[in-house]
Amino acid sequence: MSTSSTKAAPKRLFVHVPFPQLKERLPLLASRRLNPELFLSAPVLDTTPLSEIAEAARMLREEGLSCTIHCPFMDLNPGSFEPLLREASRKRFYQVLDAAEHLRPEVMVFHPGYDRWRYGEQKELWHNLSLEIWKGVLERGREIGTVIAVENIFEEEPSTLKALMEAIGGGQHFGHCFDVGHWNLFHKVGMVEWFEALGERIAEVHIHDNRGTRDDHAPPGEGGIDFELFFSLMERYAPNAAYTVEAHSLENLERSLKALAPYLG
Repeated sequence: MSTSSTKAAPKRLFVHVPFPQLKERLPLLASRRLNPELFLSAPVLDTTPLSEIAEAARMLREEGLSCTIHCPFMDLNPGSFEPLLREASRKRFYQVLDAAEHLRPEVMVFHPGYDRWRYGEQKELWHNLSLEIWKGVLERGREIGTVIAVENIFEEEPSTLKALMEAIGGGQHFGHCFDVGHWNLFHKVGMVEWFEALGERIAEVHIHDNRGTRDDHAPPGEGGIDFELFFSLMERYAPNAAYTVEAHSLENLERSLKALAPYLG
């Protein structure tokens, strides 16, 4: 990864933190002025009382830190053809929205659940089935004052996400989380084409690297992604988005922050 780019204006910087690790990580976050993207998994939501989540929100406020939330995602699918699975997805989504009422995140990141290998020619049915849940999520998000952002996972091109955003509407309250690592794994269109379709809807980005064969969550520069291009497109389309470093270890976080310093300000 080249580091020859002009130093960017400071960004709204977030880093991946599983909720159970927040208290332990808080001194580091506060000293480095790093806001957490809190991952609230299904087990965490089932075992953590809302009073504990409210206490976490208080600690963040005292340190002058904001947050975003990465919502639970394993086996969830708001467009599932199975009604019971749609209802389970709704329950989990509303659970995390209850937590968000205390945490007041800037952005909440949801996985959309679409996979062309599973749904094939029936993507319109998936789309239509998912709308009811997304509309409810958007309504709750507006009440909380947060942005709902759907993340690219297995999407090879942006049409299904674009269609979902156009159908839901929501303006600035319903946008896109562009995960550059996932794009590198599954894309069949270039990054420029993706940004032309969805760049202005980007509310958050997930930053990590890989070599196109597995979701390594490696530090930028240790895989094959063109981060020079990525940051130039972000400056053009979404300079005010939340920039989240999705490193899954403290060692990788330090290497990531060092590599990204010329871009994040």
